[in-house]
Amino acid sequence: MPKRPANTARSRWDSEIRLLAWLATCVSVFSFLFYFQRGEVLLYGDAVAHINIARRVFDSKTPGLLQLGTVWLPLPHLLMMPFLISSEMWRRGVGGSIPAMVAYVFGVVGMFRLVRGVLSGDAGPDASARVAAWTAALVYGANPNLIYMQTTAMGESLYLAFFIWAVLYFCEWARGDENALTKCGGCVAAACLTRYDGWFLASVMAVVVVVLAFRQGRASDNASGNRGQRQKVLKFVLLAAAAPALWLAYNGMIYRNPLEFENGPYSAKAIERRTQSAGNPGHPGSGSPLVAGLYFVKSGQANMAENQWLGRLWVALGLAALLASAPGVRPEMSAAIDQVRGAWFPLLLLLVPLPFYALSVAYGGVPIFVPAWWPFTHYNVRYGLQLLPAFAVGIAVLVSFRMRSVRVAPRLRMVSAVAIVGLVIVSYVSVWRAGPVSLKEGQINMRSRNELEAQLASWLQKLPQDSTLLMYLGDHVGALQRAGIPLRHVINEGNHRVWKQPSDSDGLWERALADPAQFADYVIAFEGDPVWQAVQERHLRELVEIHTDGQARAILYRAR
Repeated sequence: MPKRPANTARSRWDSEIRLLAWLATCVSVFSFLFYFQRGEVLLYGDAVAHINIARRVFDSKTPGLLQLGTVWLPLPHLLMMPFLISSEMWRRGVGGSIPAMVAYVFGVVGMFRLVRGVLSGDAGPDASARVAAWTAALVYGANPNLIYMQTTAMGESLYLAFFIWAVLYFCEWARGDENALTKCGGCVAAACLTRYDGWFLASVMAVVVVVLAFRQGRASDNASGNRGQRQKVLKFVLLAAAAPALWLAYNGMIYRNPLEFENGPYSAKAIERRTQSAGNPGHPGSGSPLVAGLYFVKSGQANMAENQWLGRLWVALGLAALLASAPGVRPEMSAAIDQVRGAWFPLLLLLVPLPFYALSVAYGGVPIFVPAWWPFTHYNVRYGLQLLPAFAVGIAVLVSFRMRSVRVAPRLRMVSAVAIVGLVIVSYVSVWRAGPVSLKEGQINMRSRNELEAQLASWLQKLPQDSTLLMYLGDHVGALQRAGIPLRHVINEGNHRVWKQPSDSDGLWERALADPAQFADYVIAFEGDPVWQAVQERHLRELVEIHTDGQARAILYRAR
């Protein structure tokens, strides 16, 4: 691995980056206002769930950090909490969007710095490196699906920001900045507390760092320098392992099962088993990493372009960039290319999502449905956004290499670069015209659910403000959020003391289910849920029954 001094220290927040951060902030704010006005910030049921998990840490009959649950990792919820103290920001979902919007800006800036740093020589960034960096920032920041997702409480933009900055600091370490490795470890730890994708990233990075450090140690005769390098590598490995170890320990102590998030009743595997027991076939790619990987790549294409041929062209250009960057390829390139080719390989870390999702879909019970392939619908198509950084860097590398080619006339070089940028514009225009696929996923899958919650919320708003409710929140907590009913007024499954095994007959949730009239003024039951099962044959007074196509019927009872 070549070791040359990093040239980023003097330009971390130069005029280009400040301008880019300002532009990204404008895009983030204006897009949020656009989708907020259209009522599309809270389309996803998962976004509503994230907001209310964070809210119930301090707004609950049994508040505390244990309200974070087990399936979703805690960092996104912890970052939302300060913004959800305001009841108005909770009701409207604004508090859940703020961390994602900030992460979007950092992701755009990180993409710019990553490409400019990798494609710069020892003398600093030249014109081609700057153009490539702006291209990467454009491909990443102007993606319509990312622009929509960053206005919601979903975790895509937050994880991508940590992912990009982890790779950025890794590249700076590979180019000689020894202090960057600790920063990389911090970003990896944050990624591990945001999405399980980060666990796979941490494993791959730890192996690569240890191997490279070992090779450096063998090639160096500096004993004190090797000792310092080993200490930094050890610190990185500990940081990368700390977050998963913390989450495993939390699950082990509270749920008596370190893998509760992976095989518990609310895990993806458990949901898939319940789906199959209901007679539904398994999802595409189950048991086949190859097919699963193809579905993931297809979801990536769907997030880049509406036209299928344009989507395939993105993949082809990404492969072309990978081949063009390989050492020993294209000898007609200028000497400037040779200066940066030694640093290109860390960018392969941007492809880590591909094996992770191939394995997750094949063996982890995680389905991905794309509209172009069977079963011709939308589900988890947004996961394809994890390939966006790789696509952005691939296009940027092609632009840079084309501009530096010595056998092509200068005018033709510029025309080629403009043609590549034109592909980006045409692709994104097609997405905007048809509507971002991640937005359509929320519109299609959550329409009936949101209709039910809106109807129920209109009835809940008519109840006395100091009423106590009994309700299972797992499916329709959005009704309470719409109605503005504090969660501390609701007895729910979050009041169950999970560390009491195998059952907790003295818990508030269990006692309320056993005798609703003693603990609650009103009961909201959805057909088939635990509250529904508990109130059967109790002859509670039914106030209203709500029917919505595709959703279990809901009944509001007066308990006392």
